[in-house]
Amino acid sequence: MHPTTDNRPSLLLCMGPGVDGRLLTDAHRARLAALTRTDPRLVAHDLTAPAPEAAAALAEAELLLTCWGATPLTEEVLDRAPRLKAVVHAAGSVKHHITEACWARGIRVTSAAAANALPVAEYTLAAILFAGKQVLRSAQQYARLRTDQAWTDESDAWGNYRRTVGIVGASRIGRRVLDLLRPFDLDVLLYDPYVTDAPPGTELVGLDELCARSTVVSVHAPQLPATYRMIGAPQLAAMPDGATLINTARGSLVDEDALLPHLRAGRLHAVLDVTDPELPPPDSPLYELPNVLLTPHVAGSLGNELHRMADQALAEIARYGRGEPFAEEVRASDLTRSA
Repeated sequence: MHPTTDNRPSLLLCMGPGVDGRLLTDAHRARLAALTRTDPRLVAHDLTAPAPEAAAALAEAELLLTCWGATPLTEEVLDRAPRLKAVVHAAGSVKHHITEACWARGIRVTSAAAANALPVAEYTLAAILFAGKQVLRSAQQYARLRTDQAWTDESDAWGNYRRTVGIVGASRIGRRVLDLLRPFDLDVLLYDPYVTDAPPGTELVGLDELCARSTVVSVHAPQLPATYRMIGAPQLAAMPDGATLINTARGSLVDEDALLPHLRAGRLHAVLDVTDPELPPPDSPLYELPNVLLTPHVAGSLGNELHRMADQALAEIARYGRGEPFAEEVRASDLTRSA
């Protein structure tokens, strides 16, 4: 009998300590073992000084399966991976670990950003609808008064019928939010300097006009030099009294020093899943202001939502094994306009 040839690609997992246990179920690992020539239990946490077993696997690896905490793929690291052809990232942005050296060597990259976009969009949808119904304010007032109130007498400004919602950035997440908003009776505005045709059901406007017309402004632009503090003093001053600002993108996109006076005065409300710095200092008023809902960067994939990213990553590995193009390939040019 002739010996059989195993044409499955060799793969190494590379991610931070403990991440693989949250990302991959036993079923994922079994599928990974079937798709590749790899030990699905071997995880390299530091490719700059890998343990002998990980170093040997890296030398043979055709694919890397990465997630949060992956080692940046510098020239030095790539020299240890002479057979590497592709990186499959089971998370969103690849900017932390994909370097110019990767693009120079022609290494292909794919990301599960599409899978990670959905929970962020779902969080945003909930925040938009709750903002329109004044849920945070009414819940706090109800808990404080603990008595029957004539809520209808003070609720003329409440409700989501024909409210104007402004979406800043037609990013992958921004577009998912637009999709989720379609069933609702909302007037939706969009600002994105790279978009020339408005998606169905939206009106394309400038940033200042969007802020001036919207009762809810939700930020979904990438973190780039051009977007630093893009929601600044003029935009915040233009927002109507009682409007809500939602930020699930990056804290640096909003000028928090300009935002705080509006929040302290009660003129604006905010739902902030990200801040600048990422962890506000202990004395930050954001923790205690009654018109601020502050969450610790939880809009993205958490818990079993990580399994969705693993599913997408394994689907990409299967495509690679069949010789097909990646469905969600990332190119160097994409990173100039994406997170």
